[in-house]
Amino acid sequence: MTVQVAGHKKSDDDERLKELLFSVYGHTRWTDEQYLGVSERTNRPIELSEGRLIVLDMPTSEHQDIVGNIYVVFRAWAQKHGGRAFVAAMPVRLWPGKFREPDVMLYTAEHRDRVSKQYGGPPDLAVEVLSPSTEEADRVEKMAEYAQAGIGEYWIVGAEEQYVEQYVLEGERYRLHARVGAGETLRAATITDLEAGVDSLYEID
Repeated sequence: MTVQVAGHKKSDDDERLKELLFSVYGHTRWTDEQYLGVSERTNRPIELSEGRLIVLDMPTSEHQDIVGNIYVVFRAWAQKHGGRAFVAAMPVRLWPGKFREPDVMLYTAEHRDRVSKQYGGPPDLAVEVLSPSTEEADRVEKMAEYAQAGIGEYWIVGAEEQYVEQYVLEGERYRLHARVGAGETLRAATITDLEAGVDSLYEID
């Protein structure tokens, strides 16, 4: 069985989780069903890629503040326009054998039927808030995968710096649409009436 602990903050809890998963499933490639069975029983963000279970670092409070602020914007839009909004941990099945957990995701009314009780299909807009342990994956692996899955818009949100990079799907690749920073207004490129002040995404209650 392949279990990968991503990030830099390996801990005793990580090793105990790996040992527990090994004791239950033994030496095997992970199936979609096995992955979903584990993901719904833990609060750890967990992804599935090419038969490997990837256990991600727990997010920091600062990271979750940003995620929560973005979700509030998405939720308000979804309630007004008949869509649906979610935050991790919400597995997204990009294709068979490939599950990711975007930090925030938005489905328009047209695609709200992509969401089941256990997981969602590709959203219309996916957001990743950067952290040191995930930045490379967010900018390279996930960007390529989200494009392959047909996600129309992808936001990469800075954590230490206040900015949002907006990528729009053109053909099979993302094109940088805009990079907006502090004091500016962020407007979705592919979803009408979705906007927020960048400063508001970094507010702490």
